[in-house]
Amino acid sequence: MNIPADLKYTKEHEWIKVDGDVATVGITDFAQGELGDIVYVEIETEGETLDAEEVFGTVEAVKTVSDLFMPIGGEILEFNQGLEADPEAVNRDPYGAGWMIKIQVANASELDSLLSADEYKDLIGG
Repeated sequence: MNIPADLKYTKEHEWIKVDGDVATVGITDFAQGELGDIVYVEIETEGETLDAEEVFGTVEAVKTVSDLFMPIGGEILEFNQGLEADPEAVNRDPYGAGWMIKIQVANASELDSLLSADEYKDLIGG
């Protein structure tokens, strides 16, 4: 299972990568594997400012629909438009082409409450 060491993780299986004051968010390799074939990603919160742990969208798989949670608070700057035509990118490349949103980081200290790669590995029993 792929758990990149340079990312931070949530207990709800989102990952976040911070570059300056903009962060990219998606779901983990573990999460996409548990969900199965992803058929639709719905994110209608672009332009909104949400707090950590608020729902920013949903991901629909053949078996289920799951909420997507903000790892930290901030304004949603961009949605990965490529997922509209190719939601399976989340299955193929969850840390690359399958990213979901970019957010303006509101409070970088919130990153301290997220899980490291090793902590996330422990959480999922890796």
